Amino acid sequence: MIIPAFDLINGRTVRLYQGDYSNQKNYNVNLFNSLEVYKSKGIEIVHLVDLDGAKNSANRQIELFKKIVSHTTVPVQVGGGIRTTKDISTLLDLGVKRVVIGSSIVSNKKQVKQWLNFYGPDAIVLALDVHVDSSNKKEISIDGWQKKTNFILEEIIEYFLSSGLKHVLCTDISRDGTLLGPNFKLYKEICSNFKNINFQASGGVASLQDIIFLKKTGVKSIIIGRSLLEKKFTIEEAVKCWQRES
Repeated sequence: MIIPAFDLINGRTVRLYQGDYSNQKNYNVNLFNSLEVYKSKGIEIVHLVDLDGAKNSANRQIELFKKIVSHTTVPVQVGGGIRTTKDISTLLDLGVKRVVIGSSIVSNKKQVKQWLNFYGPDAIVLALDVHVDSSNKKEISIDGWQKKTNFILEEIIEYFLSSGLKHVLCTDISRDGTLLGPNFKLYKEICSNFKNINFQASGGVASLQDIIFLKKTGVKSIIIGRSLLEKKFTIEEAVKCWQRES
């Protein structure tokens, strides 16, 4: 499915280039109107990133998410600095459909396993941000891509499979926000290796052709942010493209 994305700072829709807060572009969009439009076009879930919460957990935009969930009918998944049981419970109690866990996957692996077991695999999305090196090693980066780790994508997924892991959002960080096109090879490989995982592809989607090629890799969803905000194509065109490839 197509998952539209909004990155949010103080309630405003923005895009960061390569995760850099100092390289920020603002978009004049009405988030609530956009969500209702997407719902009317058949969108099943929208991806929201709390960039304030990602930078400082004390600044989490809880009131905004409360308003979104109470005023709109399209389900949402929320990510950005979610690191504690309280963070997850607060969002799920508000009515958020899924929470997206990032850095804790590496820094707090046992706790994340417990969350998968406690909340269930349908409520948790693991966000794996990878840098693919020249030898095709898929290295995980955390903390808004600022910190490289010694973990690779395949071993992280293997670790969580026993806890029923179902949803994985995978981003090639060299492509995100660039409109340079996705890393099709990456998605084809991981979908082939982990057939029971619902992969969400994120990063670089610039054209309808990208949607067609991504669908063929086996991903279950495509997260699209900048292309929709900058009207490279419409949500109707994106959805039609996805359905045509079914």
